[in-house]
Amino acid sequence: MKKRGIGLGCSWYGTGYGNGFPDVSSAFVEIHDDGSATVLTGAVDVGQGSNSIFAQIAAEELGLEAQDICVYSGDTDATPDSGTTAATRQTYNTGNAVLKAVRQAKSSLLVYAAREFSCPTPEGIELKEGFIGVKGDPTRKMLLADLVFQARLRGERFISAESSTARSTPVDPETGQGAPYWPYSFGCQSAEVEVDTETGMVQVLKVVAVHDVGKALNPTQVEGQIAGGVTQGIGYALLEELELHEGKIKNPAFSSYLIPTALDVPNIEAFFVEDAESTGPFGAKGLGEPAMLPTVAAIINAIDDAVGVRITSIPATPEKILKALAEKNGEVNR
Repeated sequence: MKKRGIGLGCSWYGTGYGNGFPDVSSAFVEIHDDGSATVLTGAVDVGQGSNSIFAQIAAEELGLEAQDICVYSGDTDATPDSGTTAATRQTYNTGNAVLKAVRQAKSSLLVYAAREFSCPTPEGIELKEGFIGVKGDPTRKMLLADLVFQARLRGERFISAESSTARSTPVDPETGQGAPYWPYSFGCQSAEVEVDTETGMVQVLKVVAVHDVGKALNPTQVEGQIAGGVTQGIGYALLEELELHEGKIKNPAFSSYLIPTALDVPNIEAFFVEDAESTGPFGAKGLGEPAMLPTVAAIINAIDDAVGVRITSIPATPEKILKALAEKNGEVNR
């Protein structure tokens, strides 16, 4: 017999290295005389899309398009250290470093432009759609590329280097007080499952995921991050089990260490709440690990709702579910 159930899981997660350990990212930026810009950072894009985010951050600040920004990353010989691609930290930490570096280069550019346009202050200069000029006066503007080229001929270069350190403090071992992480991400997911009481097999039918992302700099990437996190969470809840014997892994291949395939991925509805994080780049914060954290709880609770058994170790394999059902029905001698 197949029975269905619905479960809920919630999470909160502190991003960054934790316990006040210095969490530092750095970036170099240069604005070029063809109207483009280059961002150099040690952050490694492993598929989560950090390079796209850094390009968007720089483009937004310089009034350019993302395709006008070249992001050069992960080269220890040429790029500054930006810490690990871990702890859900790259968008927040390195994003802040990129934004600070862009603003530093932009500040020098605005000072130069104010002189060229005989504008009293740099605050009177704006960058928009590849042009630079005096705010409110469309007759006093020129292509950004032309201005930077002119500056280059005069020996002016708009290059910057900046670092950003996450705001955290160690936990006092005596009082237990401190701010070991910053910022925190929050999420909630519900899962609908179908449990076969004869085989113990669990099929996840649907997951609805809602996450606080601060500000979605790239909504499509946010949805993809949530879908990927949910899929990992399904593997964690139902399939993935590392088997060790005397310190050696017994299932080192995907034929024996099972992970979800496309056929295992259910209908995923992804939603995000935008409550801007004041310390983040344009209000953003991380979503990497938080996207997978509530999934396990939601699935385990849904199994309980469906067949009335509480699985207390993961993965929730068919064998564990059948054993729990047998114990519940008094079919196993204790």
